[in-house]
Amino acid sequence: MLKRKIGRLGYEGSVVMFGAASLGNVQQETADASIAYALEHGVNHFDTAASYGDAELRMGPMIHKVRKDIFLATKTGERTKEKAKAEIYRSLERMQVDSVDLLQLHAVGTMEELDQCTAKNGALEAAVEARDEGIVKAIGITGHGHETPAVHLEALRRFPFATVLLPLNYYLYSLPEYREAFDALMEEAAKQETAVRAIKAIAKAPWEPGAERPYATWYEPFDEQRVIDACVHFVLSFPGLAGFASAGDTRLFPKIVDAAERFGSMTSEEAETILASIPGYTTIFGTPTSIA
Repeated sequence: MLKRKIGRLGYEGSVVMFGAASLGNVQQETADASIAYALEHGVNHFDTAASYGDAELRMGPMIHKVRKDIFLATKTGERTKEKAKAEIYRSLERMQVDSVDLLQLHAVGTMEELDQCTAKNGALEAAVEARDEGIVKAIGITGHGHETPAVHLEALRRFPFATVLLPLNYYLYSLPEYREAFDALMEEAAKQETAVRAIKAIAKAPWEPGAERPYATWYEPFDEQRVIDACVHFVLSFPGLAGFASAGDTRLFPKIVDAAERFGSMTSEEAETILASIPGYTTIFGTPTSIA
């Protein structure tokens, strides 16, 4: 498994982050098997959140046994200091650990949400306090939606976040405004040695109304190995990208790991040819229209 440094933290993390949203609604046996598969394939970066259903509970039995061997990240979606601090302690208890390597302010994708988090008695104060107490080693920020790159750029002006986590895929980067904002964020992140990490790498489109949903993702994912290979090649071709989170379904995880293990077997031209020709490939965030 390819590894890259997580920004100024210096940790050599697997480029595939185990996205634990996939564990939110599965049985313990399924969760254990998925985590074991990740560890067997060199995945050492685990990313979860307090809001992912029972994901933290499902992680606990195995994660606490390998805690010293992995980079463990979680998130709080609370916006006030008091509620965020309580959620941080709850996450530690649920995962059966004493600390996490990274605590992220979750789903900060608008300036309004950033203002709430960074205000007096906001969630950022809880994260800083937790870091000072030693239960959180670093602080990051995540976001969804088209505004996120610009919001995270502003976030880095307000506080030296160690990591940012935001959407990136071929379609989103084809949108001129998104590309411009994302590139500006990457430039500033490089200056601050902030690790940029991606989500939604294999997202295809919103689910069609009334359509059968064979995967536990809130969007329709790509599931053909050849297309997943192209998606993974695209995001990993960004030299400043520390890694990307796997999609929220345990059945897709082995395909994503397989693609990452074979990174380099496909050229960028081949990946673009595949991704540019897919009918119905679009943004999952509500605008604009499809490129195909």
